[in-house]
Amino acid sequence: MTNEHIGQEEPEIIYIPDEEGNEEEFEVIMKFEVDGSDAKYMMVVPLDADEEDSDEVYAFRYEEDGDDLQLFMIDNDEEWAIVEETFNTLVDELDGGSEND
Repeated sequence: MTNEHIGQEEPEIIYIPDEEGNEEEFEVIMKFEVDGSDAKYMMVVPLDADEEDSDEVYAFRYEEDGDDLQLFMIDNDEEWAIVEETFNTLVDELDGGSEND
C-alpha cells in the first residue's frame, strides 16, 4: 500500500524570499487569468502563518518560462481591483455560487 492520498491533490508549494533573503513557504491556493488579458495571477497563503495571520492571502502576477517562475508584485490600483474582483467571483463560485443576496 502506498502512502499517497487518494482523490486529493498535493498542494503546490512555492518559496518566496523575504526582505532579508530568507525563503518562506507559501501554498498556492488559486491560479487564474483575467479575461481580455494575457496576464496570469496566483493567490498564495503562508504555510507557517500564526493563527492571527491565517486569513492573509497574497496575490502576484506571474510568468512561467519552462520550470522558471517569476512573480511580480501588483502595485497598480486598477490591476489590483481587477484581480480582487476576479478572485472574489471565483471564490463565490466555489462556495456554491449563484445565491441571491
